[in-house]
Amino acid sequence: MRWSLVVLGFMLAATVVVPTLMPGDLIVGLGIGSVAIGFAFKDILQNMLAGVLILLRQPFEVGDQIVSGGHEGTVEKIETRATLIKTYDGRRVVVPNCDIYISAVIVNTAFDICRSRYDIGIGCNDDWQKDHRLMLDAASGVDGVLSDPAPETIPMELGNSANVVRLRWWTKSDRASQIHTFGDVLQAAYIALDEAGIDMPYPTQVHLFHDQTEDWYGDRARQSEGWPKSPGEKLKPRAARVKQSTSDRQVAS
Repeated sequence: MRWSLVVLGFMLAATVVVPTLMPGDLIVGLGIGSVAIGFAFKDILQNMLAGVLILLRQPFEVGDQIVSGGHEGTVEKIETRATLIKTYDGRRVVVPNCDIYISAVIVNTAFDICRSRYDIGIGCNDDWQKDHRLMLDAASGVDGVLSDPAPETIPMELGNSANVVRLRWWTKSDRASQIHTFGDVLQAAYIALDEAGIDMPYPTQVHLFHDQTEDWYGDRARQSEGWPKSPGEKLKPRAARVKQSTSDRQVAS
């Protein structure tokens, strides 16, 4: 309202100072100037409008922990142009309100509690019921894990080297509670399974190294394959083994 009165007063003063200037001319000029100003300050006006809508609708508030555009932290302040976010490592991110309003925003603290999960691989021959019970008892005994909803385990995969069980539990939704409880649950589950003798397999790789110093290396007709049967015993070249095997079959026949 104040700016409207200022513009109206300026227009009246202009018509008084310049009698030949008509109010209609001022209105036309004001319209053209408004279009030019609008294009020049389009981004600023968009951010201001988005900031007003955010303040009115309040999808999040100061103190909430959000994720927006790859940035995660606690909302410090909501201005008409931008929203200030303090990251967990102590830095400030200024996010334009337009980016927040037109993009997806994850509000981690919108609710009081939040669920976490972790997949644990166990031996294929281990007792499933025993493994599940050990994981549930370990998670339930950690400070910060809620009893309602209670922790749960879900079989997820029958893998090549391990059966995968997903352990899920609920904590408070703030980042500090989640990350500290997460580490405590993993440690408690590992200790419980290890003390019970439960196999927790991991990928294994085998590397075979062949002697490449012989002059016949690379010749498949002479190259030896495999390992000696006893210390000091040398394998015959491949061609000799094939010849001996053929002779043995002829004798047998």
